[in-house]
Amino acid sequence: MKLMTKALEQRFAQVGSQDGKSDPIIIAHFFNPAGAGDWYATEYDPVDRIIFGYASIFQDWNDEWGYTSLEELEAYKSPLGLGIERDVYWTEKPASQVIPGFTGF
Repeated sequence: MKLMTKALEQRFAQVGSQDGKSDPIIIAHFFNPAGAGDWYATEYDPVDRIIFGYASIFQDWNDEWGYTSLEELEAYKSPLGLGIERDVYWTEKPASQVIPGFTGF
């Protein structure tokens, strides 16, 4: 399954940059079905295929906001042969409703 659909790409374009927003909307959620890893995307650059958002690998102090290559997520395969998936049941939410302890920028 491709992680980015045309409809999702259009939604990212419609929302645009969320830089400066205190509680950005998380538009998409990607996850590792075979282990640790969640990526909550608030922005997407279709030219460089990079998402911006919150990456939570171990749900600890290493979690952070930043950029992630969509190509790297698509290329990953676990030892079981599973790749990163897009949460097809995800509904957009403010970051404060998703990220533990987040109260805004």
